[in-house]
Amino acid sequence: MDPHARARELIDAAHAADPRRTADGRPAELVYAERMEAWVLRLVPEATPALRLAARAQHLERWTVPRASFPLDRPGYHAWRRSLYTRQAERARELFAQAGVAAGEAAEVAKWIAKEGLKTNPGTQALEDAACLVFLESELGAFAAQHASYPREKFVEILRKTWRKMSPRARELALGLELPAPIAGIVRDAAQSES
Repeated sequence: MDPHARARELIDAAHAADPRRTADGRPAELVYAERMEAWVLRLVPEATPALRLAARAQHLERWTVPRASFPLDRPGYHAWRRSLYTRQAERARELFAQAGVAAGEAAEVAKWIAKEGLKTNPGTQALEDAACLVFLESELGAFAAQHASYPREKFVEILRKTWRKMSPRARELALGLELPAPIAGIVRDAAQSES
């Protein structure tokens, strides 16, 4: 079997073990992986097999490191996120090696997933753009509902931080998303404040 096809099988098998399920009963991380890959293909139509697989591995086994395993403050949140980047990158490298993908290619994928070279490494930026677009398109509504007590300005500030991480192409695509009116307004306000 082609090493990339085998790596895809291994990544998707890992996602299938996610105990969290979407409304239709599918593993949550498998659904996320599909959304990530779809956005990467919109952003980079000529995406290599490695970039497509990196998109699928962006949240690899994320559920194994619960947010509550770190202090529930801002520094704890950032430490949790950094630990995930490293863990997910190394786990992807392991699966790529197991599949027979060349070590150099697996190392590059690990860099992208670990968010090394954001704004300077095209692979890293493509993954970040895709993650931001998945958040805006598929997760922002639930996030807003979960944090309904936040004032509007706090949501705008959160989205400003997201906007800053995105490339011009991703920002263009974000402004074209069909979002519920209140959410679209917050996205527009965040975008305008960063222009």
